[in-house]
Amino acid sequence: MTSNNRKVVLAYSGGLDTSCILKWLLERGHEVVAYIGNVGQDEDFGEARRKALAIGASKVLVQDLRREFVTDFIFPAIQANAIYESRYLLGTSLARPCIARGLVQAACQEGCGWISHGATGKGNDQVRFELTVYALAPDLQILAPWRDPEFLARFKGRTDLMEYAREKDIPITATLAKPYSMDDNLLHISYESGILEDPRIAPTEDIFRWTRSLTTCEPEPEQIEIHFREGVPTRLVNLTREQSWEDPLDLFLALNEMGSRHGIGRIDIVENRFIGIKSRGVYETPGGTILREAHLDIEGIAMDREVLRLRDMLSPKYAELIYNGFWFSPEMDFLHAAMLKSQEAIDGVVAMTLFRGRAMVTGRESPSSLYDRDLVSMDIEGGFNPLDSEGFIRINAIRLKAHHAIMAHRRTRPRPLA
Repeated sequence: MTSNNRKVVLAYSGGLDTSCILKWLLERGHEVVAYIGNVGQDEDFGEARRKALAIGASKVLVQDLRREFVTDFIFPAIQANAIYESRYLLGTSLARPCIARGLVQAACQEGCGWISHGATGKGNDQVRFELTVYALAPDLQILAPWRDPEFLARFKGRTDLMEYAREKDIPITATLAKPYSMDDNLLHISYESGILEDPRIAPTEDIFRWTRSLTTCEPEPEQIEIHFREGVPTRLVNLTREQSWEDPLDLFLALNEMGSRHGIGRIDIVENRFIGIKSRGVYETPGGTILREAHLDIEGIAMDREVLRLRDMLSPKYAELIYNGFWFSPEMDFLHAAMLKSQEAIDGVVAMTLFRGRAMVTGRESPSSLYDRDLVSMDIEGGFNPLDSEGFIRINAIRLKAHHAIMAHRRTRPRPLA
């Protein structure tokens, strides 16, 4: 790659922050290529392109990353049962390395020596973007305005950004009264900051953009089936509406639509950011919530007990690495390989009912099933001799008896004199 040290590729959204950053970079002598990675966010990409060019970008790249976001990031996270702090399905965390990988590719394609972004100095996204860049292209340099002393001296907050935008004739739609911050992609919509900074205040119904409330969701349940091959969803069937999907992107979009109709996937949590700050987040993750429930269930019938235990020991670390920005790291390479190994026999179909905020599993079958109906039956011996249980129980009772004897002795021995 032939790089120009003044040429920057900027992660651009078309919003207030990145539009002002684009102009600020130009004023400091940089040539700026604006990069927009489409991971399913609700944006007018044509308008964002026109806006970036009007501000002065030398080029605007809009890349559709939705399919690779699903196949390369969302599905592996589902295979790994990745859930941060037992509740968060990592919507933003998974999107950032996908976008950052696109940024690196754009920088190499355009001969840029720098990558810039609009992530704040208090958040997780700065870490996720930059660790990905350093992992994939160590020679690229990072320009993070929200950590630049000159930028921080000029812009204390949104008021300064809006005044700068008016001064430079940058069209804006932002207002000072914005009640919260929102980020959306195929996997989720997140809401934070603003009125949500008080953890006691419940989000009002008008905040939610995606899922219906339980009072307005579909009045009748829907029956669906999700087919898995090696832990990856390969087919989705809506039995109620007689529809089916096999393409990964179409399948996930359909799950989102179904989950939204039934108010599935809302959570309100306080989480621990990597940099040590607790933050309150409200999330909508309809399709991901359904898919995780189905995947856990097919594992229940097709995965060996001890493999499942080991996988579940690794899952929290896997989720933590995603959240903290280490998707492209040697430790994650190791965990990816382990997760793929655990999924080799995770094939089959899960039947579900979607209704009033819940994705309820109603049945499953697998060609790799470890479930033996005869063995578990109360009416058929099925090769299991109940008399064997007596020895099994006696062996497991040895340590309990020993513990009881010790405790009984401690209770009866005389106390030492004071």
